[in-house]
Parts: sequence; structure tokens; C-alpha cells
Amino acid sequence: MDLGLQGVHVIVTGASGAIGLETVKLFCALGANVTAHYNSKFGPIQELLASNTNLQHVQANLSQEEDVVGMFESLAVMPHGPVQVVIVNHAIYPFSETPIARMTLDRWNTTITANLTSSFLVCREYLKHLERAPSTIKEKAAIVLIGSTSGKFGEPNHGDYAVTKSAMMYGLNLTLKNEIVKIAPKGRVNCIAPGCVKTPKTEEALKNFQIAYRILATTPLKKVAMPIDVATQIVVLASSTLSGHVTGQVVMVEGGMEGMLLNGPEDLQGS
Repeated sequence: MDLGLQGVHVIVTGASGAIGLETVKLFCALGANVTAHYNSKFGPIQELLASNTNLQHVQANLSQEEDVVGMFESLAVMPHGPVQVVIVNHAIYPFSETPIARMTLDRWNTTITANLTSSFLVCREYLKHLERAPSTIKEKAAIVLIGSTSGKFGEPNHGDYAVTKSAMMYGLNLTLKNEIVKIAPKGRVNCIAPGCVKTPKTEEALKNFQIAYRILATTPLKKVAMPIDVATQIVVLASSTLSGHVTGQVVMVEGGMEGMLLNGPEDLQGS
């Protein structure tokens, strides 16, 4: 089936990570013209360049306004031309377990800036350039934000991360879907919200049965997602052929997860 992505310019932010890299590979395979964004980790993207002639790359610190502005100005004159589809995939996840009562303002601000403010900047600059783009470019206009189950259920000891994802999934997603159509009448904005995904960063932790149990205890499918599970849904929402009448939605990719497991048997003794 033709997904209507042939020759469409797609940028994937945070393309060096597991989900980002898998998403880049899938868009390339479907014939899109892909820009892989990275900040400091270029190696995984470099490996893809030799085998994908429709792939280009760009470096930027998306927490810095001047970097984001410069990135979109550069993209406008690079071979792929104006950006048509944006996949807002970049994020940081502080692994230190810190409840709100013990969280420093520095950690809070760092996470908010890296995840949420940067996403605002990317979407803002994309829309500014979309305003000046010809109607043929606007026909395929779409934003896909990457949220998280943390944004729906919260996440103990990671409230900073959860807040950034909630804001993207609801406030930003629902506002942008109403604003993009003022610029591109068929423009769409949606969000993918994954649960735990097997990546190099989580693989070791998942070997611990207690950690795996807490992640999967409320998940009917009893398995952790692979990056391709998320990438596939990103492509579906990015495709105007498959999802041309879908906007403002949050698609949960979490195996049917009911919520966070908060209490173990040891927590309930004596209660």
C-alpha cells in the first residue's frame, strides 16, 4: 500500500536514539526524504548515510533558540527543501529516582527545557517556515509529538519527565491541531505515547525481574515494546493517506497498560 510518503521531507528529532533511529529507517524505506537530527551523538546516523541516499543530517541543541532557528533556516536551503512533516521525538529522562519533595529546581528546569521548551521551539519554527511554503508543501503538513504513559498516569520519582509529556500530549497537541490549519488547511497534529520500550538504556534494567514485573503487571500483552512498534505508529500518523482525517489524537502504544503499579506486598503489610 502506498502511504503517500514518497519524496515527502520528514525531520526526526533525536534521531540517534533507539526509537528515533528506527523511525528514520522506516521513513527512508518508504521513500521519504529524511532529515535525521542529533545533538551530540552522530555515530548511529553516520552508519545509515551510506545506504540511504534520501537521508541528510543536521546538528542542533534544541534547547537553544538560536540553534532551532538556524536549523530550520539551514533546512530550507538543503537538498530536501522545506520540511513537511516533523517528528518531535527528542527527550531526556533523568534516571535518578527523585520525588517532587526532594527535586532540585535545577533538575526540574533542565528537564522542562530539554523536553518541553525545545518542543515548543521546534514546532514554532516549523510553522513559521510552513507559512512561507508553497501549497504543494502544505498538503502533507503534519506534526507527530512523542509523549509517554508517564504523561497519562504520572510517574513516581520522575514527576519532571511526566509533566513534560502531559503538556505535549494534551495542551500542546490540542492547541497545535487548531492552529496548524490556519497555515495549512489539511495540516494535522497528533501524539504517540509509548510505554516502556526495549532500548540499550532499558535492556539491562529489564533483566531484573522486579523491575520487569512492575512495568508489566498491568499490561495485558505482557511484553515490552520494541522501537519498531513505536516507529510504525509514528509513520501511520504522519501519513496523510492513512491518517488524513485524524488530528488531535493521542495513540497509546503500551500493550493495553492500565496504569502504574504503585504498591508491592511489602508496601501493604500492616495496612
